[in-house]
Amino acid sequence: MLCYADLKMPVNRQDYTITKPRIIPRAEHCVSRGDISEAALKVLYRLHKAGYAAYLVGGGVRDLLLGKNPKDFDIATDATPEELRKLFRNCRLIGRRFRLAHIHFGREIIEVATFRGPHGQGEGEGISEEGMILRDNVYGSLEEDAWRRDFTVNALYYNIADYSLVDYTGGLDDIQAGVLRVIGDARTRILEDPVRMLRAARFAAKLNFQLEPGLREVIHELADRLDDVPPARLFDEVLKLFHAGYAQHSYEVLRDLDLFGYLFAQTDDLLAEGDAYTDAFIRQSLINTDTRIHSGKGVNPAFLFAALLWGPVRDEAQLLQEEGMTELQALQTAGNDIIAAQLEQVMIPKRFSFPTREIWTSQARLPRRNGKRASRLMEQPRFRACYDFLLLRCQIGEPLHELCNWWTRFQEVGEEERSIMLRQLGGGKPRSRRHRKSAKAPAGE
Repeated sequence: MLCYADLKMPVNRQDYTITKPRIIPRAEHCVSRGDISEAALKVLYRLHKAGYAAYLVGGGVRDLLLGKNPKDFDIATDATPEELRKLFRNCRLIGRRFRLAHIHFGREIIEVATFRGPHGQGEGEGISEEGMILRDNVYGSLEEDAWRRDFTVNALYYNIADYSLVDYTGGLDDIQAGVLRVIGDARTRILEDPVRMLRAARFAAKLNFQLEPGLREVIHELADRLDDVPPARLFDEVLKLFHAGYAQHSYEVLRDLDLFGYLFAQTDDLLAEGDAYTDAFIRQSLINTDTRIHSGKGVNPAFLFAALLWGPVRDEAQLLQEEGMTELQALQTAGNDIIAAQLEQVMIPKRFSFPTREIWTSQARLPRRNGKRASRLMEQPRFRACYDFLLLRCQIGEPLHELCNWWTRFQEVGEEERSIMLRQLGGGKPRSRRHRKSAKAPAGE
């Protein structure tokens, strides 16, 4: 039975064009309906019953072949977005560059795309002078859709009509070999969409696959095309890279391909200078992030950006303190400067940039625990993130063990013990109340 989990066989495969698809019948592969979400199956069956083609496609098929649990399930069909909206009451059409249908089942969303055709056909398509796709609403056949996809391992289709697998591009061989291969000419495909370089890094990290020969050189040649990608789109790519359970490996692959600097130039400058602290801090933060995700715990983009930009903030804050600023003032000023520069590369929505700055400035507030300060800090909604950031700093060797142990204990004990801990801190006399003297009335009044 065809299933490539834990299987890496070297295959000497030359580039070729397949004229007929490779069809793998159900008895010869391991993709099972039992491993596909009920919501995705509902969409597939309703499309099929209505007379439309219905295929599970992309990462869902790839991951099932590799014995992984897919994060989501995408579907391809010959139904147009308008036909999908009529067929599904819970459908919402999104996107301009790519017109997609989102079918909502509570919190789960099944993404459905109409088969896409080649460039240069229809009125919906547009390409810039540099070769970048601007609009991409040209519809086509199953075969055309397969050849339009980015990587061979993402161009595999599971047909709900007979439960077979369909492979036009040689993706099955590449999964078996552990190779990430671009469909078509790599240079042309990256010029069409420079984000494919980040996708290549992401899939190489997630799947632990090797890049096809020559792809690394093409990425190095065209890496600066990422400067033309809208910062808002790069924000989405950053989350996909670092919030999917393989953040540490993604960081290593991005640096290996010299792509990290096109996302975080300020941090990359420090790394290029050999800043061991920044590298160690990022690595440990990403290890912790992966651990949380694999444990089923939530992660916050604000903490991610606070960690990835902490090196530049810390560096600038130290210089500002040498010029006479307090630690808190320096962190506030440095944080504002670093965020402002970062927004030129990767958009950070305000709902995340404000907490990011709060995490940084809290590092100056957490040592100040006297009086009611400690209790007030604990009441802040983002206290836990600030505390975890302090622990992270301690984890990589900063001399903060006493402070971290104090805050850990302060959260665990009751009110009486907390009062004792605060009294033990000492640190100054209580404020005396000032009584305003009442003015004496002049004599005779």
